[in-house]
Amino acid sequence: MKKVIKGFRFTPSNYPDEIEDKIQKYRKQGLKLPQRKVLRTPEQIEGIRASAKINTALLDYLSEKIREGISTEEIDKLAYNFTKQHGAIPAPLHYGGFPKSVCTSINDVVCHGIPSKDEILRSGDIVNVDVSTIYNGYFSDASRMFMIGEVSAEKQRLVQVTKECLELGIAAAQPWARLGDVGAAIQEHAEKNGYSVVRDLCGHGIGVAFHEDPDVEHFGRRGTGMVIVPGMTFTIEPMINMGTYNVFVDQADEWTVCTDDGLPSAQWEKMILITETGNEILTY
Repeated sequence: MKKVIKGFRFTPSNYPDEIEDKIQKYRKQGLKLPQRKVLRTPEQIEGIRASAKINTALLDYLSEKIREGISTEEIDKLAYNFTKQHGAIPAPLHYGGFPKSVCTSINDVVCHGIPSKDEILRSGDIVNVDVSTIYNGYFSDASRMFMIGEVSAEKQRLVQVTKECLELGIAAAQPWARLGDVGAAIQEHAEKNGYSVVRDLCGHGIGVAFHEDPDVEHFGRRGTGMVIVPGMTFTIEPMINMGTYNVFVDQADEWTVCTDDGLPSAQWEKMILITETGNEILTY
């Protein structure tokens, strides 16, 4: 669900001097820097945090309900009702024509799975539930993996290593580091464990719109890519495949992304704020 929408634009007069000095230093070196519009004001950060709080509460709520025998349509309805009860809007609903409030991606579905009354969670399944929230005009996003019933050791390991990839990516997302550092940390850990990183999808800026710059790839080389600047908010959401990284979009719905070889895929997602001293995890 990639779309870039215009947002707030900073000027040197309203950004901290010490950070502005560093931005200018890196610009003179010819390094790629984020546009000012994706550097958040304090007011925007508070709005994003409020949205993120609801988003995390929603995933906590769904975690209590997701079980063997539930349909993905039921998960979608639970998410819609919870979100509306909290004065918020499900961001995926009708976004680019997407018909549901959440994405539910089972086993070999990498992402963007569409909930259905005919899709029932069975013992042995792994499922990613991806929820996104709009609250007072601010956006938040996160996903978690769920293991249903008796899950094979191979799938359990995939889910765990994917979570570790996310954690390593977040640890690498430090102020004045590079986005290539994030991708490299994820790719190195995935490949060390015999897995592959999906190339065709990525994390993204988010906050005043659902999808903003920058693209946050989950593979790459250290010391390359955009400089990470305080004030940025973006997702890290590695999609890790048991087999090859090749994927395809199901032409039946033009949304569901599946592994090309039919082997399982896992994904975890969190949204972070880059601060002057590190990062703050906004969604869990």
